[in-house]
Amino acid sequence: MNYKSLLFVSLVSLILSSCLKKENVVYPTIEGQVGQRMLILNEGLFQQNNASLTWANFTSGTVSQNYFQQIVGRPLGDTGNDIKKYGNKIYIVVNTSSTIEVLDATTFALIEQIEMQNNGVAKQPRFIDFHEGKAFVTCYDGFVDVIDTINLSVIQRIQVGSNPDHLRVAGDKVYVSNSGGLNFPDFDSTVSVISALLLTEIKKINVGINPGSIAVGGNGDVYVVTRGNFGSIPSRMIAIETSTDTKSESYAFEVNSLSEKNGDVLIFETIGAPSIKLFDVNSNVLQNASLIDFTGIVTPYEVQYESSIDRIYVFDANSYVNIGKVLEYSGNGGFIRAYQAGLVTKRLVFL
Repeated sequence: MNYKSLLFVSLVSLILSSCLKKENVVYPTIEGQVGQRMLILNEGLFQQNNASLTWANFTSGTVSQNYFQQIVGRPLGDTGNDIKKYGNKIYIVVNTSSTIEVLDATTFALIEQIEMQNNGVAKQPRFIDFHEGKAFVTCYDGFVDVIDTINLSVIQRIQVGSNPDHLRVAGDKVYVSNSGGLNFPDFDSTVSVISALLLTEIKKINVGINPGSIAVGGNGDVYVVTRGNFGSIPSRMIAIETSTDTKSESYAFEVNSLSEKNGDVLIFETIGAPSIKLFDVNSNVLQNASLIDFTGIVTPYEVQYESSIDRIYVFDANSYVNIGKVLEYSGNGGFIRAYQAGLVTKRLVFL
């Protein structure tokens, strides 16, 4: 969740948590857990301890709500921020609870709960990515934690910039957006470059204020959203040339977040009419028309692309206080189906 969304959702949570509205949703049971499956991470409301998982079979379209609590016997925690599969494990980053929940990717049994604390102070983990048996996790306390994916313990803390947010591995390097989001209006403006082999920061790149979402292009460049100050300074996408780790270009269009699609980049933005457009990284051309018709989507929140089945997923937070949805589209933008999920749908992982 970015700073602007955090302020809004926090206010809504405090005002409306006592009168939370839910739609009339039928929660079907899991039918043998066969076919193609995915887990949907629902962020939940800030400080309400109601992050959750929704299990979905995207062959039959059936879903099961509160799946983490079903299999583990307790709530997932407060503010689910990221979910990824690596090897035979699923990693769920829970920001406000400051934990990483590690599940078996076949049985979904809980393997480990990694407490992300530093001398009793929450590290506030945000996003996770992987390189050669190590997990890299941004922590809002100014560090990237390195976790050994075998023994599931933190083996290194790498100091970066202020409030590191998103990160992506590109080659043998990790690119980290230092947002400074908790220092509003004094945002950070750098991307840290970490050697995934040496486990140390090797460079900081000045990109523009409040950097956030990162994507890796098929041309080898790294693309970063600089979100501006939500007022006089607009958001932009910038490119980093990874051979020299220098800012190479800034593009004059507004953008919320980025998602990788077959070497190109999906541009998601909600300034004015929401849209998802394809940016060709080789020609530097942004297509004019949105891939997705947003009619009927109440609160477009995140976008994710799944290359294995050529699908685009749009997460509808549905005003933040109603049950959210995940809408599935073909790679060309044709609507396929919608899944009812949980509060503030955020990301998903395929199984």
